Amino acid sequence: MTDHRKLLRALFDASVAAAHPDNILEAHLPPAPEGRVICLAAGKAAAAMAAVVERHYLDAAGLDPARLTGLATTRYGHSVPTRRIKVIEAGHPVPDEAGWRSAGVSLTLASTATADDLLLVLLSGGGSANWIAPVNGVSFAQKQQLNHALLRSGAPIGEVNTVRKHLSRIKGGRLARTGRRAEIVTLAISDVPRDEPTAIASGPTVPDPTTLADARALVAKYKIVCDDAVGRALNDPANESCKPGDAAFARTRFEIVARPRTSLDAAVRLARDAGFEVLDLGANLEGEARDVAVEHAKLALKARADGRKLAILSGGEFTVTVRGNGRGGPNQEYALSLASQLKDARGISALAADTDGADGGAGDASDPAGAVIDARTYGAMRAQNLDPAVYLANNDATGFFAASGDLLFTGPTLTNVNDIRVILVDAV
Repeated sequence: MTDHRKLLRALFDASVAAAHPDNILEAHLPPAPEGRVICLAAGKAAAAMAAVVERHYLDAAGLDPARLTGLATTRYGHSVPTRRIKVIEAGHPVPDEAGWRSAGVSLTLASTATADDLLLVLLSGGGSANWIAPVNGVSFAQKQQLNHALLRSGAPIGEVNTVRKHLSRIKGGRLARTGRRAEIVTLAISDVPRDEPTAIASGPTVPDPTTLADARALVAKYKIVCDDAVGRALNDPANESCKPGDAAFARTRFEIVARPRTSLDAAVRLARDAGFEVLDLGANLEGEARDVAVEHAKLALKARADGRKLAILSGGEFTVTVRGNGRGGPNQEYALSLASQLKDARGISALAADTDGADGGAGDASDPAGAVIDARTYGAMRAQNLDPAVYLANNDATGFFAASGDLLFTGPTLTNVNDIRVILVDAV
């Protein structure tokens, strides 16, 4: 059968290129103001976006370097060289003290903005973890502990962010409130289903429709054990997020410059060019990774039975309810569940990966982006007696694919538009 590993990787790379800051950001940058450009960036693409800003204003527009300042906070291993905008690397997905300090500096810079300045806010996936600024009465350690519990709960990212926003001095519109004297332009790379602005980096510059009551309900729903200080903060009206009509948004503009749908479209075009019929499941899929994989395996097996040469593509972001103590992420768990369903199915190969280059993991730049499965995977399962069910029970997809040799390593891609999943079915 045809080896499709190169095509699978090309489909992933096409998705990433369609959302890379070097390719998409400059056309959206606003004219220089009378005063300063204060650039505040957060997320996995933050440093790459900041570098584009510098090239545009300093080199193309000829802005006096003294009028450009700012801070970009990104995940460890995701920095690039910059000239005027300082880059700080911080923890993700669990925040650390570097992110805490950086959020404080970012708020201070925003507070210095005047009516003549442009506060340029650049957001990408990971911004919620990179910018951590606990409300008064909640310590950094308490916020970090809560964040860890939320990530293990199986809650969708939108619900996780609802809680985060009500315990933060920067999320939920509060950055806009701090810098409200300036014109505020936010340019975002979307990593959330349906491109909801309030969910990207927890919406630091947009009105927040969720409430403290919503946050309390989610803590109860997922049985999150949190410190008493967190409980008090979620009952304090002073910690309500900024709502529509707040004066903070009088001079704000928000624009999405890259989105999952566009990246998925790039993969769809390439799959068609390679001679595959395409089943496009959409860019906004959510759900438990292992369960969705079962349904997708059924689609692939039916296509093979019908003799179709089919590419099944999807985006979105799955969740994993952690019950074991293994390693992995939602894409690896999806691929592992898929492998358990397909087993020795001839002519079916697949890739599942996060477009940021890291799927779960410990927050290192060397973490796997996801995994690939094909006939080689099934051969390794037989040769090494690898039982996917055993690894699934322990949430140890990384362990399984490390043994089979199918982990996908890309390194930081410097963007993030959620996940890309491809199943290729050959006509047999």
